[in-house]
Amino acid sequence: MVSRGKEIKVFTANSNPKLAEDICRNIGIKLGDVSVTHFADGEVSVSLYETVRGCDVFLVQSTCKPVNDNLMELLIMIDACKRASAGRITAVIPYFGYARQDRKTKARDPISAKLVANLIVGAGADRVLTMDLHASQIQGFFDIPVDNLLGGPLFADYYLKKFAGSLDEVIAVSPDVGSVARTRNFAHRIGVGLAIVDKRRQKANESEVMHIIGDVQDKHVILFDDMVDTAGSLCGAAAALHELGGAKDIYACASHGVLSGQAIQRIADSPIKELVFLDTIPYPTGEVCDKIGYISVAPMFAEAIDRVYEEVSISSLFR
Repeated sequence: MVSRGKEIKVFTANSNPKLAEDICRNIGIKLGDVSVTHFADGEVSVSLYETVRGCDVFLVQSTCKPVNDNLMELLIMIDACKRASAGRITAVIPYFGYARQDRKTKARDPISAKLVANLIVGAGADRVLTMDLHASQIQGFFDIPVDNLLGGPLFADYYLKKFAGSLDEVIAVSPDVGSVARTRNFAHRIGVGLAIVDKRRQKANESEVMHIIGDVQDKHVILFDDMVDTAGSLCGAAAALHELGGAKDIYACASHGVLSGQAIQRIADSPIKELVFLDTIPYPTGEVCDKIGYISVAPMFAEAIDRVYEEVSISSLFR
């Protein structure tokens, strides 16, 4: 068991510096002084400009696009802190990339999520703090403690305020069968019914909507998912709810806005009225969509980091 360090320090690389700054602001400390750059050939260079000897170090880095660059930055930062005699190193990964490759779906498939977990542990991390893993069993891929924070309570607070007094006209909808358990918990939190969009996936990033399980006629629909990548599935589900189900308004929320390819254009062209993400991944530069909004996870991560440092239970954050 690794005991906590004598002083708390938070560093970040290049994936989501604004979130790291917001986390530090909520904790009441200054973001650590570090330079994370790349050599001409693409190799990562990390320089720590303050001592971490004996400190409780938290490294904030989402492994989002560019996934491999951000992952290597995290691994090299961990190694730098380990070799600088940090007391304890916690990898704070608001969005854990490679999480969808968590099992073999056909012969000779890798389990990349397990490989990434091994790399993080091998680099020298003592624990991991993340949010809404694509599959909960990924926690078992690590041989160190993993705290998987849940974004559901943040979305529940948001929609309870948004639909205060009219929750009887609201229904939560799972965009596919795989998200039913997650959506059911969300529906229970805000006290509304549940519906499911049943679909058949033909190949990666494409899906065919089959039918809707549940009554969404003249309802305010909230599509609930853990991530939006190309937005094909989400927008297809929204179209089905609008055209087949007769939904009044369609709202959507997801923890991680990956937003690859033509995702933003698909969202803009869809019947979705509003799409809310957590800021685990920064909004893509150069593209604008008025339908997309963000809820900050900085207060939740700040409290979790403070509780980890003080060695106090963080179970209250899951309620």
